[in-house]
Amino acid sequence: MSDHATDPATEIFIAHRNLLFTVAYEMLGSAADAEDVLQESWLRWVAVDLTQVRDHRAYLVRITTRQSLNRLRTMKRRKEAYVGPWLPEPLLTAPDVAQDVELAESVSMALMLVLETLSPTERAVFVLREVFDVGYDEIAAAVDKTPAAVRQIAHRARRHVDARRPRKVVSPSEIRAVLDSFQRALETQDPQDLLDVLAPDVVLVSDGGGVKRAALRPVVGAEKVVRFYLGGSGKVDGTITGHPTLANGSPALLVRLDGEIDGIMAIRVEDARITGLYYVRNPEKLTRVESETPLTLR
Repeated sequence: MSDHATDPATEIFIAHRNLLFTVAYEMLGSAADAEDVLQESWLRWVAVDLTQVRDHRAYLVRITTRQSLNRLRTMKRRKEAYVGPWLPEPLLTAPDVAQDVELAESVSMALMLVLETLSPTERAVFVLREVFDVGYDEIAAAVDKTPAAVRQIAHRARRHVDARRPRKVVSPSEIRAVLDSFQRALETQDPQDLLDVLAPDVVLVSDGGGVKRAALRPVVGAEKVVRFYLGGSGKVDGTITGHPTLANGSPALLVRLDGEIDGIMAIRVEDARITGLYYVRNPEKLTRVESETPLTLR
């Protein structure tokens, strides 16, 4: 896409770009793949006769959804060969995303992992309907189903997600308070301080992509998580520091090793304790963290 183009097609696409990126990202869990989808969508968009398009937004969402569904099939093969747990690529997000409660939850690590358990079509329908309130007829055109079928898929996907999402929404200030306590416990490496902030059934999921050290399967239980962390930190040659940031719409920690980015740690909080820890260390998923300014997703 040319930076200097000023034709109507370009102006319309740019006006909807944040929305289209968010649709693709929520369907794929990968910012890099979402950018590729936007490029593919752009190439199809510029070939369209705009005089025949009644609703530009709906048409662009339809193109982006179809390209995302195609990309999901390719990604499935990559994930099957992935070393260890797969986590979404973290996004640094602007403060306004955290204030939009529904949007913040929809891009959170916790919910993105739940979306991974849906089929591609269920995921597309859920994202379009529940996050962006797209009408059933528009969704039907995007996923090549009848409106009646889309309603059934939406109901099934919503029930599936509701059974696995956090029971209640936690405010950014509550998450930040818990994260601050967790950061202090990490810095002191006091086992009891860590146990105090972790729920008994906490789950740690770490993604090293076979490149960085990470647990090859989720670590379940507060005592096991503490042992894993304290055991691993003792083997680190260097100084680890945590820096508060906003990732995927919620407070998170940007972790540095001797000043270099080591990973992004996001958390899931329920009843003022951490029930989920998500640590992305795979360098391929951290390139945007260093190079880009926080994103506004709509």
